[in-house]
Amino acid sequence: MTTFSRTDTSVMGRWWWTVDRWSLAAIVALMAFGTMLALASSPAVADRIGVDSLYFVKRHLVFLPLAAAAIITTSLMTPVQIRRVAIIGFAACLVGLTATLLFGIENNGARRWLSIAGLSVQVTEFAKPTFAVVTAWLLAEKLRDNSFPGHTFTVITFAALIALTISQPDLGQTAVIGAVWMSQLFLAGLPMALVVGLIVLGLAGLAGSYMTLSHVASRINRFIDPATGDTYQIDRSLMAFSNGGWFGQGPGEGTVKNSLPDAHADFVFAVAGEELGLLLTLVIVALFAIIVLRGLLRTMGENNLFVLLAVSGLLVQFGLQTLINMASSLQLIPTKGMTLPFISYGGSSLLAIAIGIGMVLALTRKRNGQVEGT
Repeated sequence: MTTFSRTDTSVMGRWWWTVDRWSLAAIVALMAFGTMLALASSPAVADRIGVDSLYFVKRHLVFLPLAAAAIITTSLMTPVQIRRVAIIGFAACLVGLTATLLFGIENNGARRWLSIAGLSVQVTEFAKPTFAVVTAWLLAEKLRDNSFPGHTFTVITFAALIALTISQPDLGQTAVIGAVWMSQLFLAGLPMALVVGLIVLGLAGLAGSYMTLSHVASRINRFIDPATGDTYQIDRSLMAFSNGGWFGQGPGEGTVKNSLPDAHADFVFAVAGEELGLLLTLVIVALFAIIVLRGLLRTMGENNLFVLLAVSGLLVQFGLQTLINMASSLQLIPTKGMTLPFISYGGSSLLAIAIGIGMVLALTRKRNGQVEGT
């Protein structure tokens, strides 16, 4: 039962009756699953690296209310405010990515984290949602005013972001950004020949990465022929799903997490499979599907091209990141370190996803006097 009546004209009252409450419910449920899985998976990881057993749990519980506040605050904005925040945020991300390459924390030859006020920030996570909105604005403005060089600007911004991301190097994030950009170009009505050309160019880039980046070649080779390298993590992940069966071992009762290095982050879906079982794991999948499908359905009939392109780009990013994480855990694609939205441990990822989903909720709110249910 809500405390807001339909006649409530306050900011929160109007928000409650215009936002998609089904999506809100799915987000809250995912956060609840994420908290439960953090409690189940992270103590074993903390013990292995010699820190307090609740180290990751405490940090997750610090970032969780911040993420909830980011969702609500962002979803209160108007489309114009979303656009302005995205433009400023994207410019800041370009500066941050440049700083990451120069001063970032190096780990195994990669620079993906920037230390800010004692916190490690992965700037790429924040660049993804802001870039999707900026691209939507540039493409929509080009179609509104043919003299506006929207196509030129979007190519420049895409090239700058890709150059900075792949220099880290981070092929997975580069692929996600490229997929989001091409999906928005397709929806904006670019000629099919150009879209196909971009896809071919993307495949060529993947082939080039395989030929020039040893870690990319190693992951692909191990996926094609497991005998060519170490498959310990994926083997343990598949074992977790096998142990879970239909109903799971019960929260906290799984054993594979004790020997799975990234059980709290990249492979948290495997922990869910073992402890919650197939049925509840499918519930988690359904919650992600609700967020994506509800967002897309609420844009049907939308006459604001900016809103349509922005929501589509943000949801493609959200859905694709979810699929990559799940598919990696199930050995359906080569392993790729990417978080499961709202569930995996990771402050930068959690806050960036919260901002992106908050933008989706803001852009899909009923406007022009309409309210939910009328």
